[in-house]
Amino acid sequence: MYRIIGADQKEYGPVLADQVRKWIVEGRADARTRARSEGGGDWKSLSDFPEFAAALADRKPGAQPGPPRIGAVEADRLAADIIARDYRVDIGECFSRSWNLVKDNFGLIAGATATALIIGLAAGSVPVLGIPAAVLLAFVLQGGLHWLFLKRLRGQPAQFSELFAGFSRAFVPLLLAGIFVHLLVAIGMILLVLPGIYLVVAWRMFVPLLIMDKGLGFWPAMELSRKVVTHHWWQCFALFIAGWLVGLSGTFACVVGIFFTLPIAVGAIVCAYEQIFATGAPTDGLPAPTLAQSAPTSEAPVPPAPTPPPPVDGDLNSPAPGPLAEAAPESVPPSGG
Repeated sequence: MYRIIGADQKEYGPVLADQVRKWIVEGRADARTRARSEGGGDWKSLSDFPEFAAALADRKPGAQPGPPRIGAVEADRLAADIIARDYRVDIGECFSRSWNLVKDNFGLIAGATATALIIGLAAGSVPVLGIPAAVLLAFVLQGGLHWLFLKRLRGQPAQFSELFAGFSRAFVPLLLAGIFVHLLVAIGMILLVLPGIYLVVAWRMFVPLLIMDKGLGFWPAMELSRKVVTHHWWQCFALFIAGWLVGLSGTFACVVGIFFTLPIAVGAIVCAYEQIFATGAPTDGLPAPTLAQSAPTSEAPVPPAPTPPPPVDGDLNSPAPGPLAEAAPESVPPSGG
């Protein structure tokens, strides 16, 4: 039996060696992942364990599996968990964290945001097919851009190519989400405008990241976002308006200012996503560790509380690490992003 440390510096386990090998094969652990035997001993890299040498050698370099798909049942339970623990959208904190994020990663973030904006404007300017194409690809580009922001916000390495991760990581769900969101919002706008405004706030901010980060299908992601946002819709609406105002304020600085203000607005939305959804993942089964970035501390972890029984459909995938389960090493854990 083994215990493993994820990039969030949380401890996961105990699990059997076969489960660790499975994580390695799936790209959810690598040679740098920190681990130790259940019987004691020092924390060390998986590459230092002879029993995992074959699995590490067989793993394809650079394997980056997409997020595992979780179903509507898990999405409903996640929504219930977030609403039960409640949340608060701290707009000031969102923009403060976004400012620091942009300041510390300005070249990468500003460049990616500007590229996404230019691609969207260029696609929309094409005669006849431009606007439909821009609408179809809106969530795909937004998903990649927000994914880049989220990885840097979590202290994970990110490259400019993350901007296009939506095409390889979750193209179909993002495409379908974009189609349905724009269609239903348009219908809502026709119906006295107010339903459309409600749906814009409920869906436009968080659906792409829920698909990218938590591996949801397009409809479960839309429903999860709608239910959670509705719980504090006015707070989310205030953030949405603040983001628009900050983003568009750059147009008053000879237009080019938008390349400075828009990243801050985008970052604030991503920070709000992290505030609301990061700690609300289902805790059934054993979540997979993400790649460790540094050695764990020597302090013994606090034993976790027991988790609730799994759903009857057996779909235990969870896209983000939660508290340790007491058992069930057979569970299929999610990718660490």
